[in-house]
Amino acid sequence: MKTIEKNDIQSLIKQKIDQYTQEQTGSDHTFHIPVMGLAYTIDSPAKVARFGISSVLSIIEDRLIEMMRAYYYPKLNLPYQPITKQEPDYRAKRVTDYLNLLQAIVYDQVSKLKSEAFETGTEITKYFEMLPDNSIIKNMYLDMIQCPHPSERAEKQALLRKKIVAGQIDVNILTKVDGETYDKDGNTIADGSNAVTVLRGYINSDLRNSSICLSAGMNPRLYSYLENKDAFYPDENSQFNKKIIIKVSDYRSALIQGKFLAKKGVWVSEFRIESGLNCGGHAFATTGYLLGPVLEEFKQNREQLIQDMFAIYQPAISQKTGFDLSKTPEMLVTVQGGIGTYEEDTFLLNHYDIASTGWGSPFLLVPEATTVDDHSLQLLSKATEKDVHLSDFSPMGIPFYYLNGTTSELNKLAMIAQGNPGSACPEKLLQFNTEFTERPICAASKQYQALKLEQLQSQDLSAAEYEEKKAQVVGKDCLCVGLSNAASLKYNELFLKNFKAVNVCPGPNIANFSEIVSLQKMVDHIYGRTNLVTNKKRSHMFIAEMKIYIQYLRDEIRKGKGDTNTPKRKAYYKTYISNMLDAVAYYRSLVEKSLINHIGFTEELSLAADEIENISQTFQLR
Repeated sequence: MKTIEKNDIQSLIKQKIDQYTQEQTGSDHTFHIPVMGLAYTIDSPAKVARFGISSVLSIIEDRLIEMMRAYYYPKLNLPYQPITKQEPDYRAKRVTDYLNLLQAIVYDQVSKLKSEAFETGTEITKYFEMLPDNSIIKNMYLDMIQCPHPSERAEKQALLRKKIVAGQIDVNILTKVDGETYDKDGNTIADGSNAVTVLRGYINSDLRNSSICLSAGMNPRLYSYLENKDAFYPDENSQFNKKIIIKVSDYRSALIQGKFLAKKGVWVSEFRIESGLNCGGHAFATTGYLLGPVLEEFKQNREQLIQDMFAIYQPAISQKTGFDLSKTPEMLVTVQGGIGTYEEDTFLLNHYDIASTGWGSPFLLVPEATTVDDHSLQLLSKATEKDVHLSDFSPMGIPFYYLNGTTSELNKLAMIAQGNPGSACPEKLLQFNTEFTERPICAASKQYQALKLEQLQSQDLSAAEYEEKKAQVVGKDCLCVGLSNAASLKYNELFLKNFKAVNVCPGPNIANFSEIVSLQKMVDHIYGRTNLVTNKKRSHMFIAEMKIYIQYLRDEIRKGKGDTNTPKRKAYYKTYISNMLDAVAYYRSLVEKSLINHIGFTEELSLAADEIENISQTFQLR
């Protein structure tokens, strides 16, 4: 392969993007694949976007992104040229180039797909077969198949080719992962924090009809950086090329963040509601405020929310752009967290007027959609409810879902047994602890754990107390590496030398699926054309979430996170109990209206209500 300058390569990528013309935007698919871990959806767009399926990848881990650049450049018959740490703003440049590379790959795939024959086994046929059965375009396709006249069929095929659109390439930033970075002299780099840097990489990319999803709460520094970036400005018709998604667990959070950004002239195009606990990865529990009531509150107040946001946004954006928006921009509501059946999916879409549902953990069993190493794939397929637990293993200090038996867990236990716990902390993305140092360090690092264990040894603790506290310290896991390595193993690309352990963080819903399946089969399950649920005793998603919240409350009380008799904690628990009982009443109303007919729903709801009452009475929380 002849030598090509880096700038020339990037120009070729941009050419591929610019050459592609999409006749319309927006696929007929009613689901998306949410971000999962770091590696698991890192290249999902290259796998599913050509079929009109949108997916979300994390962009915070730039070494992983650089590894994926090395893997994918040859796929376009172009030489890979590293973006090294010696280059100014290298992290942002890596993100920009990888996103452009993905966009070019997807557009190349779609162009080839459009030129294929409508024959069994071709990708163009697969594109239309996977669409939901109520899709107008799907019915146009079925009409074409039945057309007996060759010339008329050819005309219908030409029209169908124009209806093909790529799924969105969306990206995610966990807003809490925003530590400072420093130059060689130890000075803080301006606009160089982790989250701000990768956001800049996204802004500078050529992604079209794309969104950035901001999760894990408000980050004022990040939001202020958004304020002055015209990439998020609308055109005069209130249309955006790059949009903002805010992930929330309740309506109040949406209201606060939406108005905060509106004042800065930043429009939130979508609120992505996620169950606080019935999800994968890090879990952000509400005070017992469950998904059904949350969705109902959004349904009842959505129009008012849009109006209130626009009243603030309109003058702010007018000052920036110089034109007055007469049309309110679109604001969508989507949902994810524990969805498992066609009936649940359909209810969410129709009853709450949801634009799209997120199907996460089940897609970990779809190699055509996600990137999972072989060992982890087998673990996931065999996982039961006992194999997935909400742990305190994250160095962020936030509850984190953990799959038993991963190579990361086995490696951690071996290091503990050798008396050498902790990680070398090569990536330094989760450095938050300043207990012993001026600069933050990671609670999963060898440095922190050695200092903490030394402190514990100096305290007058009983043997039992010491072992309990020691287990909490050494239990922290290196997530930066563990959540990245699946791609390294799957593609045989070097991520970090001598670091091979993999961590997997599925939601509890993975226990209901055990078959490794094709993309088409999983999509058929979502649209009710087949059934992949292997757990015959699976609870409805609303009940499953309620059970998790009940257990979470019991665990909090058991761990002694504040005496239940102190005014502050007692008020917290009372609110938690009250919200849970409100959810019970709400779900009973859905049953009475025959909106939920899941087998065993009423019985399980009554058992849950009894358990909530029992906790309330035991600890005098009513």
